[in-house]
Amino acid sequence: MANPTATLETSLGNIEVELFTDLMPITAGNFVKLARSGFYDGLHFHRVINKFMLQFGCPHSRDPNSRRAGTGDGPDGTIQDEHPENAKLSNEPGTLSMANTGRPNSGSCQFFLNTVHNAYLDWFSPGASKHPVFGRVTSGMDVVHQIEKTPTDANDRPRTPVQMIRVTVHD
Repeated sequence: MANPTATLETSLGNIEVELFTDLMPITAGNFVKLARSGFYDGLHFHRVINKFMLQFGCPHSRDPNSRRAGTGDGPDGTIQDEHPENAKLSNEPGTLSMANTGRPNSGSCQFFLNTVHNAYLDWFSPGASKHPVFGRVTSGMDVVHQIEKTPTDANDRPRTPVQMIRVTVHD
């Protein structure tokens, strides 16, 4: 059975992704569940760093001016870390990774899109930061790069908010 795909409909255009439910069932499954519930609809990209990544999924980012944007768990709390030996997927450009607090089992609803190869974030690389890859962009990297170039404030929040209008999962 093929992996599901999703359309990330943003205020700057659409991004199509494949979700690795075959290799990362906990992490990708969590994203699918939240997307199907409508959790991501209407949120904003709350952290954008050129030549690094775009972060999304903070429940407080419905108001892009919220001081709390960038914090908070999803409606179901946190999920278990997922580091299967058969899924050594690197944080390459265009991959989706689970954001976390740096502590074990602290991933929840936030994820990021890598815009460059961030190998030091791989769960199988040395160091403390462990961010498992659970999907990849199949089309719309032009939109990813457009969001990446958005001017930001001192907290890496886009000065002109970039909204996730809707996330639609396709089986």
